[in-house]
Amino acid sequence: MKFLAYAQNGTEGLAIETDNGFRGLLSTDKKYPGSLLDLLKQGGTALEDAGKTLAGGQPVDEDQVTYLPPVSDPEKIVCVGLNYHDHTAESGFAEQPDYPTLFGRFNSSLIGHGAPIMRPDCSDQLDYEGELVAIIGHEARDVSEAEALEYVAGYSIFNDGSIRDYQFKAPQWTPGKNFDDTGAFGPYFIPADALPDGCLGLKLKTVLNGKVVQEAMIDQMVFSVAQIVSICSQFMTLKPGDVIVTGTPSGVGLARKPQRWMKDGDVCEVEIDQLGKLSNPIKDRVPAKTTENA
Repeated sequence: MKFLAYAQNGTEGLAIETDNGFRGLLSTDKKYPGSLLDLLKQGGTALEDAGKTLAGGQPVDEDQVTYLPPVSDPEKIVCVGLNYHDHTAESGFAEQPDYPTLFGRFNSSLIGHGAPIMRPDCSDQLDYEGELVAIIGHEARDVSEAEALEYVAGYSIFNDGSIRDYQFKAPQWTPGKNFDDTGAFGPYFIPADALPDGCLGLKLKTVLNGKVVQEAMIDQMVFSVAQIVSICSQFMTLKPGDVIVTGTPSGVGLARKPQRWMKDGDVCEVEIDQLGKLSNPIKDRVPAKTTENA
């Protein structure tokens, strides 16, 4: 099953891929099964049942709808930094951390496939980071690495757009990782049982304006999906719909000589085998006009 969260004329919907293309239902339809987050919270056979219902819905033309993030309002978005040895090295760290470098994103930064990643007017250092996303399906607390993948409902793709000068204004990275409209997420949600365990054996590739700038196997991650889920569950309860962004390989614009920042008119694509291709144009954000009091 491949799920697509979308909007049509301002109304949200959910679709599933069938042999005859995507078919789905809008939230205004009586048979609408709920959002992906709703289904994950329901648990049990909710996803499978929804797939059967959606397959009997209306045809969905991907070119005529607006893509939404698979999960638009997760309780938590946990990101992993420095999770590929080569990226750690290019980032200037002499040693690979022996514990995941974790930081948070907020859902206010999320956008879907096709939406523009916005470069703020306060910086020209907008960078790309292609990453695999794991989405939690069951509440997880103190789970072992051996059982951790049982708590992952499925996977998607992320472009962790980073404003580098704001990221490094302080030891904590929060500002540079949370500008509005910089967290591209999608285009689809693929259930875990349709993919290799932990997505091992799949290749990640980031392409900027037609040129490959990042390429790595998921197997090259320092901390696997199972390890990340287990470690996170040691200090917090993971909830259905929580998003784990698992880290980026080498090739980021920050480390290039000369440095390569994304700019207005660029197109950045992140592709992972069997998960699809997340594509987003880059646009400059027009600063809000200030109104002087009369």
